[in-house]
Amino acid sequence: MGAAQLFQAMRLHAPRAALSLDRLPVPEPGAGQILVKVRACGVCRTDLHVADGELPHPKLPLVPGHEIVGEVVSTGIRAKRYSAGTRVGIPWLGWTCGECEFCAGGRENLCERARFTGYHLDGGYAGYALADERYCLPIPERYGDVAAAPLLCAGLIGYRSYSMAGDARKLGLYGFGAAAHVLSQIARAEGRQVFAFVRPGDAAGIAFARRLGAAWAGGSDEAPPEPLDAAIIFAAVGALVPLALKAVKKGGRVICGGIHMSDIPSFPYSLLWGERRVQSVANLTRADGERFMALAAKTPLATEVKTYPLEKANEALADLREGKLQGAAVLLP
Repeated sequence: MGAAQLFQAMRLHAPRAALSLDRLPVPEPGAGQILVKVRACGVCRTDLHVADGELPHPKLPLVPGHEIVGEVVSTGIRAKRYSAGTRVGIPWLGWTCGECEFCAGGRENLCERARFTGYHLDGGYAGYALADERYCLPIPERYGDVAAAPLLCAGLIGYRSYSMAGDARKLGLYGFGAAAHVLSQIARAEGRQVFAFVRPGDAAGIAFARRLGAAWAGGSDEAPPEPLDAAIIFAAVGALVPLALKAVKKGGRVICGGIHMSDIPSFPYSLLWGERRVQSVANLTRADGERFMALAAKTPLATEVKTYPLEKANEALADLREGKLQGAAVLLP
């Protein structure tokens, strides 16, 4: 594929600026890389944090997007895992050093030199994307391109957060968006009860959570009808941490599942006492991806999706920012 061929991409040129529709030359994959023709790319809250300047030092100009589903069209030298015509997923984790203490200890998600898709590396708000094939994932056949896109981050990060919640039978989910709506289906399939917390006054969000089988759904300012074993916070609102601590029983866990959160306000020690704990989730590992995709292959997950043409990426981000979405947004090149 010659470099003279052009494709469309939505790019961020400065923090807090609208994305622009640019035309770029189709790149050639380097050693160990694959060139993927993008079929669908999810719009994640992390993309919003990057665009809004809440995550520092992104590559600029930048093509956002790290929930990429596409078809391999060419491979670089030493790239042998995927052949042309194979459907793959490109997630957030795009490269790690493989040498530091975290990589050596099976915690590559904490690698100090890690590079992330749609942040340090150009992502999938585009017709084509390059990726290191070692960090790409096969997509279960049961999911179409659009349905699969949210699995690449909402599903993956939700699953890592879920694993940190232990064997909680009564699980609270604060922020019932893309990640929570996937995770709630996994929890219910495993016989757990889901308690959904949405923005106060969001009747549509409550109805959405109940439709997906939540045992209870209410505003994030409400107390659940019974103590929770654990809670996962997907909303980027630090004030939810004390509320979640108050909702979990002694020994309960509060997992913060986002990469960015507003400041956590002070709260009385009594909310933490009783061996409750607060823990963050940082990125994901390739092992997380393999385990989750194996689970998704055998557990039918219905992703609620609203699609937008690529050139409407700014509209999709605005709808996410304003809480207008149920489930996930997906761009179609």
